[in-house]
Amino acid sequence: MKILLVGAGGVGNSLAKLLATRNFYDEVVVADYDTARAQSVVDWIGEHFPANHARFRAEHIDASRALTVTEVAQKHGSTMVMNAVEPSFVESIFDGALAAGADYMDMAMSLSKPHPSDPYSKTGIMLGDYQFEKAAEWEKAGRLALVGMGVEPGISDVFARYASDHLFSEIDEIGVRDGANLVVTDEEGNEIFAPSFSIWTTIEECLNPPLVFEKERGWFTTEAFSEPEVFTFPAGIGPVECVNVEHEEVALVPRYIDAKRVTFKYGLGEEFIGVLKTLNLLGLDSAQAVQVRTAPNAEGKRTSASVSPRDLVAAVLPDPATLGDRMSGTTCAGTWVTGKGTDGAPREVYLYHAIDNAWTMEHFEAQCVVWQTALAPALALELLATGVWSGSGVQGPEGFDAVPFLELMAKPEAEGGYGQEWGLEER
Repeated sequence: MKILLVGAGGVGNSLAKLLATRNFYDEVVVADYDTARAQSVVDWIGEHFPANHARFRAEHIDASRALTVTEVAQKHGSTMVMNAVEPSFVESIFDGALAAGADYMDMAMSLSKPHPSDPYSKTGIMLGDYQFEKAAEWEKAGRLALVGMGVEPGISDVFARYASDHLFSEIDEIGVRDGANLVVTDEEGNEIFAPSFSIWTTIEECLNPPLVFEKERGWFTTEAFSEPEVFTFPAGIGPVECVNVEHEEVALVPRYIDAKRVTFKYGLGEEFIGVLKTLNLLGLDSAQAVQVRTAPNAEGKRTSASVSPRDLVAAVLPDPATLGDRMSGTTCAGTWVTGKGTDGAPREVYLYHAIDNAWTMEHFEAQCVVWQTALAPALALELLATGVWSGSGVQGPEGFDAVPFLELMAKPEAEGGYGQEWGLEER
């Protein structure tokens, strides 16, 4: 397997470092619009994992152009295009990979568009629709596009498949629940507002109408931050208020698993929700460019520039990839399932993976949220490279046997695994 890794930001950086600990691939090309950023990842690998350094190289790429993605993939003979950038680039990278004759994987699917007249009740274009509409093209080409293979979506979907296959005879609800007790401080030790993941993506998924699935009704939408509930998370996190958020699992799970209801709820916190509502009120969540006057030049003259308000917000906030040394706490991603167990009796479980920021910083110099997101694609790439998983067309994580994934994930590193235990709580 020759991997073209598109994106050297927080998640791409972590994924490259994870891959440097494995040997299932022939080459990894770390490509980014900022070539220096890609090179810094390769240099880090050379310092910490010199035995695998020769397998990595840096490259420039403009991920907004499918043709460029195709050209870079063909230049290096890449057999897998791994998308590690913001979801606004999904369509161009997805199409570029197919044109290059390569397989494809991402951690977030093509973007949605709200219903034009009834956005808080009816679906418009759903997450992933663009990709699944092209499934026949990928099938005909004999190529695989594995979409939504991050942590959420990704590991959460694998948990859903495992629960369906091994724990339940009938499922009432599959509810992905994400929570953390992370704290970010400034240089003086004061707690500050600093999202641990891409604010661009966070705005997109949190302010869009949340997607819900019910078997008798199909997919529908609700108001942002609706149906608050307190969910108790393991790993010392405790109770966190969670709210409905638009997320890929709700679009993916019902395609593969028979469940009466599918939801996604995120523990955002009152302050974070307040900030997002303010951004929305001021129009600073918009991805549409506006003309902005620039600062005066040396002659005192002003010009104008075309800037997206959302890009401006991202520019003034700290880069999530740089927060690790100022962050403390644990993040938890998991899937809550209710229904009837294999014995027909009522059952309720929470399957999860939790990771502490101190551990990921010590071992990978990466903050825990982006590192956890990178874990699943590393596992999936290895399962595909070794032939344990295989397929064609456009598939979600639920389309594959969960057991090999969870076994490889939990197996100790000394025995060839990733050493990441996952939990199962009976509730």
